[in-house]
Amino acid sequence: MSDDDFSRVEAFDCPMSFCGAPAGSPCRTGKGKVAVQYHTARFRLLPHLAKTLNVPTPPVRKPGSVWIELPRPVDAGTEPTGHVRIGYARASTVRQSLDTQLDSLKTAGVTRIFSEKISTRATRRPELERAAALARELRASGVAVTLVVHEHKRLGRGIELAALAEQLKAGDIGLEFLTGELQGTHDPSGIVFTVLAALSGMEREYIRDRTLEGHESARTRGKTIGGATVTDDAMLSMALHLREQGMSLRDIAVRLVITKGKKKGQHPATILRMLREHDEQTATS
Repeated sequence: MSDDDFSRVEAFDCPMSFCGAPAGSPCRTGKGKVAVQYHTARFRLLPHLAKTLNVPTPPVRKPGSVWIELPRPVDAGTEPTGHVRIGYARASTVRQSLDTQLDSLKTAGVTRIFSEKISTRATRRPELERAAALARELRASGVAVTLVVHEHKRLGRGIELAALAEQLKAGDIGLEFLTGELQGTHDPSGIVFTVLAALSGMEREYIRDRTLEGHESARTRGKTIGGATVTDDAMLSMALHLREQGMSLRDIAVRLVITKGKKKGQHPATILRMLREHDEQTATS
């Protein structure tokens, strides 16, 4: 089940006569509570969910809470009343700053901003999910909604970006990038956006491949990849001695201390590589 399946289920009135939850609302139990999962008769109206055993009600719908009728979705062809722009900012690591993105969004007039520090490779990004959920709620109430991001890379690339665009399209939510290759307002279902999103994914793969090729070329010339070495012959000799005594790699690392460079006084984190390279050289000779 994808993250936006619940919104597709709720595009239909519940066909069960004793329930009758309107489009835009979650399913309810006989006691008037929000159901833990959607009624079978309802989610089976979607072909790709027809053989699914159950479709859980998402946390945003607060399963178990008192059920109330939510605003009905806007009928097709009805003009939206008002326009809300929701911002999203993301940094890949804790050390990276969000200031530039936040300032850019505020300058663009965005007042509601969701932000987080999490890798693009993470399978779930909680703040992005919250932003998308709020956008769907507002759109269901009849307001035009646009998700505003500083640059498309903050959302993802290639398949990731295309998948998110599909979710936004299903919710009739616009997308705007303030800078970068995809700068401007986009229709997530448009062919131009789809092509550009695919190209952005290819760009990342191209950069990675070129980087790996450069590393391999450097190795064939005898160059070391990475930072300056922190090990020496004395450290290797001590590590070999401790290994012969049956000591673990972690305990060996604790016994050793770097004697030079910026990491002087710290314990080395390259014991395994150092011993492996020694063993390979010994076997070769």
